[in-house]
Amino acid sequence: KGTYLRNGPGLWHIEDYNFRHLFDGYATLVKLQFENGRLIAGHRQIESEAYKAARKNKKVCFREFSEVPKYENFMAYVGDIAKLFSGASLTDNANTGVVKLGDGRVVCLTETQKGSLVIDPNSLETLGRLEYSDSLGGLIHSAHPIVTDAEFLTLLPDLVNPGYLVVRMEPGTNERKVIGRVNCRNGPAPGWVHSFPVTEHYVVVPEMPLRYCAQNLLRAEPTPLYKFEWRPESKAFLHVMCKASGKIVASVEVPLFVTFHFINAYEEEDEDGRVTAIIADCCEHNADATILDQLRLQNLRSFNGKDDLLPDARVGRFTIPLDGSPYGKLESALEPDEHGRGMDMCSINPTKLGKKYRYAYACGAQRPCHFPNTLTKLDLVKKKAKNWHEAGAVPSEPFFVARPGATEEDDGVVISLISEKNGNGYALLLDGSTFEEIARARLPYGLPYGLHGCWVPKE
Repeated sequence: KGTYLRNGPGLWHIEDYNFRHLFDGYATLVKLQFENGRLIAGHRQIESEAYKAARKNKKVCFREFSEVPKYENFMAYVGDIAKLFSGASLTDNANTGVVKLGDGRVVCLTETQKGSLVIDPNSLETLGRLEYSDSLGGLIHSAHPIVTDAEFLTLLPDLVNPGYLVVRMEPGTNERKVIGRVNCRNGPAPGWVHSFPVTEHYVVVPEMPLRYCAQNLLRAEPTPLYKFEWRPESKAFLHVMCKASGKIVASVEVPLFVTFHFINAYEEEDEDGRVTAIIADCCEHNADATILDQLRLQNLRSFNGKDDLLPDARVGRFTIPLDGSPYGKLESALEPDEHGRGMDMCSINPTKLGKKYRYAYACGAQRPCHFPNTLTKLDLVKKKAKNWHEAGAVPSEPFFVARPGATEEDDGVVISLISEKNGNGYALLLDGSTFEEIARARLPYGLPYGLHGCWVPKE
């Protein structure tokens, strides 16, 4: 009993102009309301300023992921650049995630701080912007904060003095307070931080060689890596910060990596109960940044069913020693062929956040494909995977909801919205333990592919 909400880009055109990239689309919020064995579905566009301005003016008016407004003359371009540094020209198109705060508010998010929009989970109405009441400033933040009933944790990249602020916001407030700061070890700018993991006592701050690039941000036309650049010479690092003190307890160099999404992290202990290392798992794209350009709409819409276009990915497992060692390890947590060498959009049992865990649920691949096209249950102890696949089906993130009173980690239901190549779609429920289908509800219309979700329990 409750409501599953899924956010994601859903409208990729204005009038007869088609957008370039999956991440450009204006946000579409979908709800699945479960009650008394019945499912009630609905969807609505999130009414960001960017979306409303585009509808009114019949053109792109804000800087999206790869789209920029079309300037009438050079002075208009200069004026837009001036607004860029204040954040005024950046989009507030909250098309990435949706979270339920500890105080009950439901917020849709993207990587611009102004794109934090409060919505009504029942009507899906956009209620207004979440105005942060602190003076921390900045233009961007992690699109995936760590949200529990007790706190909201996120990272604020500092593009001027390269580094990251780790901040916490308590339920019922809009004020973010600084836990600590991490200075970049290398590179001209901080690495992209779409997400990050935490353990019970620590925050792990990734410094990826896929780094923010001011020059690319200023361009009127996108580069293959959009707002970023690949700087392997700057190396890759993971930093571990104590949540209580804000002190850095480890800062290690690791092999080069590319990830959008961390899965989970936990503290490894010896037989005496002393923490010896941090284990952090992610959906890792084999240090290949081309996955970003592969998500152009032209690629996604032109798949011929034969050419294998999806770059390989794996469950990357970092080991971060806490004994002062300068280097950490990056290995595959299980054989990538178990999930078709495709891996993204993971969820876990939320009771295992920051703790040692066994199971994760993800989107994998049955090849040849151009996009993750299976639902996958990962057993990280047995190093095995179970896969669900139907021809012509493109599933969104498998979201795990634990059964009330469950004692087993995988005792729950996995929810995914399925988009079909024939234009139809349905909601799918799988048993979290057996990974067998429980039920499906065919929708009276097709839904576009979406990204991340959250669960709002029935009060």
